[in-house]
Amino acid sequence: MISQVKKVFKKNIGGWLIMLPTLVLFVFYVWGPLLENLLYSFFEVHRFHREEFIWFDNYISVFSDPAFGKAVWNTFVYAFWSILIGFLLPLILGLLLSEVVHFKALFRCLIYFPSIISGVAVMLMWTQILDGSSGSMLNGILGLFGIEPLQVLMNSEWVIPVIVIVMTWRGAGATVLIYLSSLQTVDSTLYEVARLDKANFLQRIWYVTLPSIKPTVKLLFILQIISVFQVFYEPMMMTAGGPNNASISLMYLCYKYTFIDNNAGAGAACGVILAIIIMLLSFLYFKLSKKEETV
Repeated sequence: MISQVKKVFKKNIGGWLIMLPTLVLFVFYVWGPLLENLLYSFFEVHRFHREEFIWFDNYISVFSDPAFGKAVWNTFVYAFWSILIGFLLPLILGLLLSEVVHFKALFRCLIYFPSIISGVAVMLMWTQILDGSSGSMLNGILGLFGIEPLQVLMNSEWVIPVIVIVMTWRGAGATVLIYLSSLQTVDSTLYEVARLDKANFLQRIWYVTLPSIKPTVKLLFILQIISVFQVFYEPMMMTAGGPNNASISLMYLCYKYTFIDNNAGAGAACGVILAIIIMLLSFLYFKLSKKEETV
């Protein structure tokens, strides 16, 4: 057995050497900080130095904070609106662009253009547009028509959907291009057969296109869930988590504990809880997907 392991190792030593720098960087930049954060969550931390082992006190402190429950709820609300807007809209745009014959390159550039802008710059720009003051761009335009100024970012019911719309405006372009590249792999003979069967546009999409790109859709769906559970700078830049924590997210709460409240232990505990939630959702999704494939 040992001799066989040695033969396999000698045979693949070149591949191991090539992967070694990547593995070292992965351990240093990913697993190292993850384990350090896990240790922080069980200690009283002062100026990012572990001082006293306090067992689960940080977790108890986080769970007893009313802002934590609000942040968890808001994060799931972000996920809901992100699926409804941020996931479906790029898919629809990708399907529509695949049918475009003229100026296809121009439309691709226009859709992708917001993705090359800095995320912070995008949030600042849209904050100026949507700001509730009468001098904002949106209210300035509405004022020309005699419409009362809108307090979009100060409305606790609509602040999260508005933030998700801004996130989608910035990030949809890259996702649309991924869908377009996936759509190019669909067998054209399937469309020809569908046309011979007199299938209309919606029927071709439902019975031919979507089943053909199903792996890409499933992958982008779980990536969408993971990314939206890490919403951070968007509510921080646009609303600072307000009004009254109406837009605060779990990731932003972790930042608030660590850098605003100077409680890195609670921030680490909040980060561990967030990681567990993401892992559970990912596991549940893949479990359901596997069950669907076996049926």
